[in-house]
Amino acid sequence: MSIWQRPVTPEEFAERHAGTLPGLLGIRVLEVGADFVRAEMPVDHRHIQPYGILHGGGSVVLAETIGSFCGMMAAGEGQGCVGVEVNANHLAPVPDGDLVTAECRPLQLGRSIQVWQIEIRRRDGTLTCVSRLTTAVRQLR
Repeated sequence: MSIWQRPVTPEEFAERHAGTLPGLLGIRVLEVGADFVRAEMPVDHRHIQPYGILHGGGSVVLAETIGSFCGMMAAGEGQGCVGVEVNANHLAPVPDGDLVTAECRPLQLGRSIQVWQIEIRRRDGTLTCVSRLTTAVRQLR
């Protein structure tokens, strides 16, 4: 059974984010499962810091993007989600030229608060970042 109240396809995600930060960074949704979303982001000149590895902020943008996307899909009709807290533990470097994959799953799906866990891995499967995003569910105006 799916947790998504308002599912969105990977193609719709791409259309909505074209020209915005996620689109400009090349973030792409790969799969929407029954209780998870998997996305990817290349690591190139747009994403690295002076040492030639993925900037921590890039990991946070990926995590918050995919977590917020999940929050919106899990919210009821007429509701939206806004981030209230995001954290990230950077566990391993990601070199320029690699690709990272993020998988997001819910830890809590409440009426007013959602908590999402996002794991980011290098192409070789190494866990590089664990992030948690808390969103507040709000009525849309």
